[in-house]
Amino acid sequence: MFTIRARQRMLAAAALTGAAVLALSGCASGGGEASAYDPDEEVTLTFTWWGNDDRAQRYQQLIDAFEEEHPNITIEGNFTDFPSYWEKRKTEAAGGGLPDVWQFSDSYLREYAEPGLLLDLDEVSDYIDFDAFDDSLKQTGQLDDVQYSLPTGYSAWAVFLNDGLLADAGIEPYEGGTSYEEYTEWMASVTEATGGAIFGGTDLTQRIQNFENVLRAKGENLYTADGELGFTEDDLRDFWESGAAARDGIAVPQQRLEELSPKSGFGANLTASEASWSNFLGGYLADSGAESVTLVAPPTDEPGSKDLYRQAGLQVAISAGTEHPEAAAMWLDFVVNSEQAGEIFGTTLGFPASETKLAGTKLEGVDKQVADYLDSVADRIGEAPPVPVVGYGSLEQTFWDLGKSIGLGALSVDDAVDQFFAEAQVILG
Repeated sequence: MFTIRARQRMLAAAALTGAAVLALSGCASGGGEASAYDPDEEVTLTFTWWGNDDRAQRYQQLIDAFEEEHPNITIEGNFTDFPSYWEKRKTEAAGGGLPDVWQFSDSYLREYAEPGLLLDLDEVSDYIDFDAFDDSLKQTGQLDDVQYSLPTGYSAWAVFLNDGLLADAGIEPYEGGTSYEEYTEWMASVTEATGGAIFGGTDLTQRIQNFENVLRAKGENLYTADGELGFTEDDLRDFWESGAAARDGIAVPQQRLEELSPKSGFGANLTASEASWSNFLGGYLADSGAESVTLVAPPTDEPGSKDLYRQAGLQVAISAGTEHPEAAAMWLDFVVNSEQAGEIFGTTLGFPASETKLAGTKLEGVDKQVADYLDSVADRIGEAPPVPVVGYGSLEQTFWDLGKSIGLGALSVDDAVDQFFAEAQVILG
């Protein structure tokens, strides 16, 4: 494993050949063969991510730290919300203009790697410390044994509780790990106690991750290793129908959430609970201004099942079309491996996947809270699901959009199921 200074000495002497560049159309989109890295050459890299203002402030601190160590490299950063982020990447991919380095998701690995839009990181391996990662986490960015991205960290699905709102309402916190029916009853108790000023939570059936947990509890997955859906129309229909009680005045109305967007109901202090990935804790605290937020295990109808997993979906990748692959690799390495990244981000990009990043993370306060939560659900952690199918990101968004339409009363469950499977047939072929 390298020290930062040793790596810098090595980088200054290294010379690599750039990758062949492909756009979605199959045409060349970059600068072709790259020259050796010159520490005196002025280089500008584009970098983008999805997230909120808290994440943006942290990334700016990291950019400042990197540019101080590498004064010849300028990082031009920008961000947007998650749905808009991937729509913009699709447009850029079609035109051959993807960012040099970008926050990535394993949900899109096949979609961007198979047509040659991502750089094979082995081509810039002298600039990245791969040894700092556990093999199982490193594999989350691999397709057909090629390393296309690296994780910033890993998370597990959780239920977040706003302690202050619950204390004000005189409601005991949700204990976690109960049945879905018991969780819905708890949400109802919050909504009733506050007269609807604060809702118990949101409709869990809107998020595909909650559906995934239900499937995994039965030993199934959202998709198969062969790239097919791992569930039936009846499975999906049953799941969406299970949210009917919550949608009937217990969960926050979808129209209220539409008015709050891009903030969530939890971030806007309108709900006392919300299910999401454990690394959202810092962002939720920033959005809500809450003094204290607790993480507890999500509900399950199959006690003892391995429905949860270490989700290392938040990754960083380099576009195959970058004109500066070596500098891009140095920035990627700084994001996923540096102690500065650990110090600045803590667990907000997931519990650090890299040993060197973890070394810079002080596990206290919020970060220790996330670490403790991951320990508390260790007995529910199973194997990671298969590599997402091509188009999984689009399917995830379709699932969310249809769930919101059900919540708005604009679509019946039967029609939503029909639309989802019709869309899946088009996407998966």
